[in-house]
Amino acid sequence: MFIKPLLFTALTFTALSEAIPLLPRTTYTGDVTYYTPGLGACGIVNTSAQLVAAIGHIAFDSYPGATANPNTNPICGKKVTASYGGHSVTVEIVDRCVGCAGEYDLDLSSTAFSELAPLSVGRLTGVTWEYVA
Repeated sequence: MFIKPLLFTALTFTALSEAIPLLPRTTYTGDVTYYTPGLGACGIVNTSAQLVAAIGHIAFDSYPGATANPNTNPICGKKVTASYGGHSVTVEIVDRCVGCAGEYDLDLSSTAFSELAPLSVGRLTGVTWEYVA
């Protein structure tokens, strides 16, 4: 009598856990610069006024589920929180940063960058970031 509900619960949990990929709670470290967004690799037009980012091409291309069509990359639309010098900003990944040398580098919109430091700084090193669940 108790086995059926328990079995159903176990099967439901297994099915849900396989259907929803979970990102590990990992903190990444890289350089952060800023750019002027436009039509990005994710196929969306954005502006400098938005809190958006391009992620390094290595991370973009190797994200699980990525294909030859960047518009359908599952990393598109993911949110990350970047932290530097006691400040943090949450941005949406909307582009692929070809000029980013490091795997975990981010290129932020100027509005997002200014949440971390003045634009005159230009490049921040040792910025930590993680995916927002």
